[in-house]
Amino acid sequence: METPNIEMLQIADLIAREKGIDREDILHAMEFAIGRAGRSKYGPEYDIRAQVDRKTGEIKIARFMQVVDTVENDATQILLKEAKKKNPDVKVGDFISDPLPPIDFGRIAAQTAKQVMTQQIRDAERLRQFDEYKDKKGEIIHGIVKRVELGNIIVDINKAEAILRRDEQIPNEVFRVGDRVRALVLDVRSEPRGPQIFLSRSHPNFLAKLFASEVPEVYDGVIEIKAVARDPGSRAKVAVYSKDSSIDPRGACIGMRGVRVQAIVTELQGEKIDVVYWAADPAQFIINALAPSEVVKIFLEEGSKNVEVVVPDEQLSQAIGRRGQNVRLTSALTGFHIDIMNAEQESEHRQAEEKGRLELFTSALDVDDMIAHLLIQEGFEKIEDVAFVAVDELASIEGFDAELAQELQNRAKAFLSAKETDLQKKLADLKLAKDLTSFEGLSLEMLVKLGEKGVKTLDDFADLASDELVEIVGEDLTEAQAGALILKAREHWFDKK
Repeated sequence: METPNIEMLQIADLIAREKGIDREDILHAMEFAIGRAGRSKYGPEYDIRAQVDRKTGEIKIARFMQVVDTVENDATQILLKEAKKKNPDVKVGDFISDPLPPIDFGRIAAQTAKQVMTQQIRDAERLRQFDEYKDKKGEIIHGIVKRVELGNIIVDINKAEAILRRDEQIPNEVFRVGDRVRALVLDVRSEPRGPQIFLSRSHPNFLAKLFASEVPEVYDGVIEIKAVARDPGSRAKVAVYSKDSSIDPRGACIGMRGVRVQAIVTELQGEKIDVVYWAADPAQFIINALAPSEVVKIFLEEGSKNVEVVVPDEQLSQAIGRRGQNVRLTSALTGFHIDIMNAEQESEHRQAEEKGRLELFTSALDVDDMIAHLLIQEGFEKIEDVAFVAVDELASIEGFDAELAQELQNRAKAFLSAKETDLQKKLADLKLAKDLTSFEGLSLEMLVKLGEKGVKTLDDFADLASDELVEIVGEDLTEAQAGALILKAREHWFDKK
């Protein structure tokens, strides 16, 4: 049965324009709603479907039944031999339909259809929003403050809403309803209540994207933002590199009389920005990042993320920065843990280190100070270095011979063996959970130190912060390594879900 309804198409066109949804999605929503109303009239057990003619707006309503060999549901299934009476060409699995008279929508049926259609349109709108913004993750968008809820800002962005949470805002930043907002799309998630679009103004990538919008060379890719470290609203460091040797990346980012960087500073509520030269060599990169402080010496051990930097006495406070801000940002920018000291502190530090090594070698190897000094001068720092180096290399030290070298190595291995036995006994007494003792990346010594601090299960370990772990195990781990281990330990939490 057909019912002319040209208004149906007009309504679909109007909603499609207002909501920015495809016209076909609106018509599908209408068909679904009318089908639901049909089931309300004829019975929910029936498969009632509606079809809206895309040209005339005519509505066709029909009952559908699937062709089967054995009927299990009389309401939605029909035997093949019965179906062939209506259509000789039909086969098992096909659907046949019986036209139904047009629905005379009562008040309740009309209300049901309206609710269903509204929900379907809302779902289509949410899907459109998710599809539109999922690919904009990591980009800057503009919006207008719609409302403020418990410090979180709801932003209107082109017929969609996004949330700028309090912890993603710049400290002391105030927004009022109607204010324009520029922010980074931090994440887009599809959730039951609709797509959730999360924004950020404190993320390092927001600063990087601002440079791309203000500096054409960055936008074109001639200048690359290699790293960003921020203390939002206070200070930031940006490492830049130019693929074209004729272009000064730092000068281009700062601009004539600082006009380019000043535009970004204004956007970030006065956040001071240090633009520094990136370098492939870690030592040079750290020196650049600490400028204008002068670096007298830098000690960087290969394979380690710990760096010691010596600066002139009068520049020590400047290099460290107020409340350690400068060295903290430099560490974040370069990826190294940096200790800054003056010449006197460095001398005291070296003496303390050498004294510690001297005591270790004389005690563990049962040798006098002279032999211990010779080992230290040759670069040996740990008992493991002596135990596992080639005997010939030990014997080549001035004053050593093959016999002494072999004896030193035997003593080193005996010391390590005794130490391991002692650690195994302590570990057994501490009774750590198997999930922690079998966790990769933790040595026996680390496990004992953790157990002595009450960390006895993998969950206890996963609950630690990276700085807590470093404090417990000492210099065996950098903060970055500690963070990676903790994240790995937390994986089993998500596997359970």
